[in-house]
Amino acid sequence: MEKPSSSSPKTPKGGGSSFLADFIPPWLDLKGLSKDGACFVLGFIGSLILGWVIFPMALYSSQSQPMDFNHALHLNPEIVDGIEGDTEAEKCLYCHEFRDDGTFAGIPKLEKCTECHDDPESPLGETPEEKEFLEKYVAEEIEIPWLSYYRQPDCVFFSHVAHVQMGEVECGSCHGDHGTSEILPVYKKNRLTGYSIDIWGRRISGWKSNPWDRMKMDDCAECHTEKGHEENNACFVCHK
Repeated sequence: MEKPSSSSPKTPKGGGSSFLADFIPPWLDLKGLSKDGACFVLGFIGSLILGWVIFPMALYSSQSQPMDFNHALHLNPEIVDGIEGDTEAEKCLYCHEFRDDGTFAGIPKLEKCTECHDDPESPLGETPEEKEFLEKYVAEEIEIPWLSYYRQPDCVFFSHVAHVQMGEVECGSCHGDHGTSEILPVYKKNRLTGYSIDIWGRRISGWKSNPWDRMKMDDCAECHTEKGHEENNACFVCHK
């Protein structure tokens, strides 16, 4: 008498791969797909490295300021006497002041510095930076050729008085903790446009972790909208 056959199919020798192969169309080349997929992943990673690492390094040149400056030291009333102001913003505006006609002076000129550092033979501290400043600039009456991190393109009009005095915007809202730094950051200049990386943003991806990471038009429009001044997003408000 013959034994009844089992209803379940037998698994062929060599495992289940041939079983799965019954469901794969003959025109589908799995080996080719795997190679193409590996090439795509490698190409994608290579493009990210080229675009987000190598390209920014080639696009920007790093330059040091003509001398260092300690903002934190000058804002410390226990060390420095002569910078007037009760708040940090008022002390910032003592050196970065508004002129009598309301225009913003920006980076202080030598004349402002010599209100305190008036004698090249008598330094107020013991730092090598002050000694260099007195000997190289004060004694020779030469302006320090500072590199501006925040110089906007020539087609952009920006009014500090409208933002600081009328809008009561704190300096740190746009400049971050730059005023409390002990050393000046490296200045990075765009080789094509000539402007600072702090204008266009330090991350080529466009992502920003703080409002002061960049100063692009979209950032200005975003702030205007948040503060209920969408009318200031019109083109000719800033582009004169």
